[in-house]
Amino acid sequence: MYRILSLDGGGIRGLVTAILLQRLDKAVPGWRDSIDLIAGTSTGGILALGLAHGMTPTALRALYEHRGRKIFDDSWLDDLRDLGQVIGAQYGNENLAAELKKAFGRTRLRDLRRKVLVTTFDLDKQTSAGRTWSPKLFHNFAGDDSDGNTPVWKVALYTSAAPTYFPSVDGYIDGGVYANNPSMCALVQSQDRRAVAAPPAWGDIRLLSLGTGTSLTYIEGNALDWGYAQWVKPLINVLMDGVSGIADFQCRQLLHERYRRVAPVFPRGKVVGLDDVGRIPELVAFASKVDLRAAQRWLESSWA
Repeated sequence: MYRILSLDGGGIRGLVTAILLQRLDKAVPGWRDSIDLIAGTSTGGILALGLAHGMTPTALRALYEHRGRKIFDDSWLDDLRDLGQVIGAQYGNENLAAELKKAFGRTRLRDLRRKVLVTTFDLDKQTSAGRTWSPKLFHNFAGDDSDGNTPVWKVALYTSAAPTYFPSVDGYIDGGVYANNPSMCALVQSQDRRAVAAPPAWGDIRLLSLGTGTSLTYIEGNALDWGYAQWVKPLINVLMDGVSGIADFQCRQLLHERYRRVAPVFPRGKVVGLDDVGRIPELVAFASKVDLRAAQRWLESSWA
């Protein structure tokens, strides 16, 4: 059996995922010991790398609760420099980089205890045909395309560089622009013969996918004659929610009962942004009440 854990992006809402993992650990002790691959995007990428590094969900939860406000710290001087986000990212990434260096030190992907797959997007890739942009999946599998020598903290910084929120890093931005839910990327990676000598059969794969909390958002109007200024802010959320939904559909069709998605929905009218650090207590209360009974039964019957 080949077991995959997939973790969505979602900024500070990664706290929800950390608490869900905490609760599942308590409900089904030892279930994470048999994971073969952990995939993550953005905040889910940080969580995936942390778990593969040996950090517990409790330690990761503390990172969000105690350091989240520092990571999403926007000074009036920064607002003045970027004209209130018109010509610059909302936040600098210095504080995030410092926290990641503290957590991972000099560890490289090849040093991690488990296989990982982390999504990013390369804005300027050099190819034989010329320069272009392209999705980039960082992983520590064997093979010619392995990224095993890359520092973990760097990959964590790449995957969390959400457009408009943080600056790009070494030409990379958040993989959420194409795979906010990295489940399908992980599923395909398990079949990559460049990295896996004997890919697992479809019937042997089990995939647990965890979301960060879904807000019930919508845009009114049947004929929106919008331009750049109107679309730029909602478009990021439209893209991330859209790609998460289609990955969920694809995995359900391919794996059927061997796939389980936990994507809790926030109460009607509650919209929690990627940087909503003021709502950390609400996120804790919300995640603590999510019904995990179906996921627990699935872990006990299908994963074990």
